[in-house]
Amino acid sequence: MFLTISTTGTPERPATDLGFLLHKHPDNAQAFSTSYGKAHVLYPEAGAERCTAALLLEVDAVALVRRGKGKGRGGAPDAALAQYVNDRPYAASSLLAVALSGVFNSAMRGVCTAKPELPAQTRPLRIEVPALPARGGADLVRGLFEPLGWAVNAEPVALDTEFEEWGDSRYVGLVLESETLTVAEALRHLYVLLPVLDDAKHYWVSSDEVDKLLRAGEGWLSDHPQQKLITSRYLSRRWSLTRQAMERLELVRLAEADDSEVEEIDNAVEPEAETEDRPTPLAVLRREAIVTALTESGAARVLDLGCGQGQLVQALLKDPRFTEIVGVDVSMRALTIASRRLKLDRMGERQASRVQLVQSSLAYTDARLKGYDAAVLSEVIEHLDLPRLPALEYAVFGAARPRTVLVTTPNVEYNVRWESLPAGHVRHGDHRFEWTREEFRGWAAAVAERHGYGVEFVPVGLDDPEVGPPTQMAVFTMSSVPEKEAKAA
Repeated sequence: MFLTISTTGTPERPATDLGFLLHKHPDNAQAFSTSYGKAHVLYPEAGAERCTAALLLEVDAVALVRRGKGKGRGGAPDAALAQYVNDRPYAASSLLAVALSGVFNSAMRGVCTAKPELPAQTRPLRIEVPALPARGGADLVRGLFEPLGWAVNAEPVALDTEFEEWGDSRYVGLVLESETLTVAEALRHLYVLLPVLDDAKHYWVSSDEVDKLLRAGEGWLSDHPQQKLITSRYLSRRWSLTRQAMERLELVRLAEADDSEVEEIDNAVEPEAETEDRPTPLAVLRREAIVTALTESGAARVLDLGCGQGQLVQALLKDPRFTEIVGVDVSMRALTIASRRLKLDRMGERQASRVQLVQSSLAYTDARLKGYDAAVLSEVIEHLDLPRLPALEYAVFGAARPRTVLVTTPNVEYNVRWESLPAGHVRHGDHRFEWTREEFRGWAAAVAERHGYGVEFVPVGLDDPEVGPPTQMAVFTMSSVPEKEAKAA
């Protein structure tokens, strides 16, 4: 993948000043090592009237798999072939954005020690990116770059020029032109918007990405009409980080409008006033109750069935008593997010040997799930249609048969305590049902009897004297061989 940056000049302001701004001499071809390959900077042309700098990134597909989310260790959910055969070596993405930041770091910060007057000067700029993924098409490309002062030519790339009926691909050939921007501004625009258009990142997005976004977006992001989309995509749609970034951007906007510093605007609450206790989220209480029950059962090898984005797996990994943790989900997307959350690509070998992520449907038996000490079905059963519950029951209690099974599900009686939940509505749009305490106990008792388990019930959250707890948990413990197996023996 590569991009070019071109400028024009005059004898008084030669175009070769671009070399000073980029801190790369036009007479030299230079190479820089990155985590995923090698970046090259060269100048196809360098004269007083016109100068072009090119950044070429050679991506090592094997290194990308080893260091990225497809590292293996049994935890990577991506298809094996797709790890090596993809568009990463050819299409501009977060890989190119990271290389841009690493190679032109001083230029992005507007630093030029040799000619300090240059960074603040606007100049004619032309940027070309031959293959740019654009999730949202050419219209989104224009919607992102035009408000920043760019003239945009985003030409869709055909899937195959020999077969016009196939239509266009999701890639565009991009040309940006401006005479009102500095080189530093141009680089910062690219650094943020390349991964935004690709709508993906090759590395785990953590809280420090908010700071990176705000630094690169200084002076333009707070007023951008597509601010929310840019922020959400840049932060890989992590809502907590997106909310944090949006709040800080609003402070920046208010400070600019009031001609003040951000610190002067954000001073309504004294530091000591922020010590007020906040209620513990129900999701946290639920995980704590599950970990406690697993600890009391003596389980060491645990299945998290319907693991979703890996929150429980992450909590279990913090306790060395759990020597093997398997997260199971039918959704490949959920497993991908779980892999990022757990940072499997950066996990030490000893820790990585304790965890794996497996794609499987709980409606079918799976020999890989047999022989474990415990299994957890946390907020899972209510997402299944009632006619499919018997299949899940047999797959878990009849086939996998862990010694302990924990099942949590909402208590529909408690819904009247949620002020924001309209009467008659379930808590989540995907819930197929929500049971009363009596209904859940009846189902659990019948399952336990059919498969040779005893069952106890544990409240999760505040146990309201009238409507019970918000979450109900059944703890199944194997007590005998089920009746059918005994007769067969």
